[in-house]
Amino acid sequence: MARYESMFTQLASKNEGAFVPFVMLGDPDNATSIQIIQTLIDNGADALELGFPYSDPIADGPTIQAASIRALGNGNTPSQCLAIIADIRRDNPDIPIGLLLYSNLVLARGIDSFYAQAKASGVDSILIADVPLREAQRFIDVAKSNDIDQILIAPPNATEETLEAIGQLSSGYTYLLGRAGVTGAETAAETPASELIENLTKHKVAPPLLGFGISTPAQVTDAIQSGAAGAISGSATVNIIAKHLDNTPAMLKELGEFVKSMKAGTSKAS
Repeated sequence: MARYESMFTQLASKNEGAFVPFVMLGDPDNATSIQIIQTLIDNGADALELGFPYSDPIADGPTIQAASIRALGNGNTPSQCLAIIADIRRDNPDIPIGLLLYSNLVLARGIDSFYAQAKASGVDSILIADVPLREAQRFIDVAKSNDIDQILIAPPNATEETLEAIGQLSSGYTYLLGRAGVTGAETAAETPASELIENLTKHKVAPPLLGFGISTPAQVTDAIQSGAAGAISGSATVNIIAKHLDNTPAMLKELGEFVKSMKAGTSKAS
């Protein structure tokens, strides 16, 4: 059973949704990045969404842009990102690992080569933030040939035609945007998720995880009560890293507490 399928099955048996934190690989440096990711896992993350540092992250707000700048400033490269993932995978054979990155990073290595290397490192899914659905097929084809899930985005203003296409093409999970715009914890998810999730369910998409603007346990609970399979939190996680750049033990402690609190919000028990 694929890791995402296994995760969702196990969570359903416990009457829980998924909590998926995002962090930037190599932020603030490669060694600390490994400690950060392991801390997320040890404190209850159900899956991981990991970014590749990029010089022009158009879908990201200032928090995640700053994380990219820190990682790039310390010399991080895509090869080092893949090495970090391989390191994490060796000690954590079961957790789903997803990438969120930009198309230039994939195209620079060649699509086939990038996906093959990602698979060899232990990656389960890839989401390319700047590739619209109408241009996704070539990435989906290569993903399938490498046994990787190509993650598709369901925007809050998606048409029935778009939702139908996502239903036909999605695998792993569906990234459901809680609002339009760029990433950021400063602006809460604003679209009534229940309406979009109802439409998504009708089209039998891969399980939807709600992202953008998720920063509190209450928002995680709301997402799951609206019918989402779980929630993704990025900027709130990265903010903790930025807050403690000069004190790694304090950073890891707060990250652990944050993940535990967010995971507690995934219970479906009344």
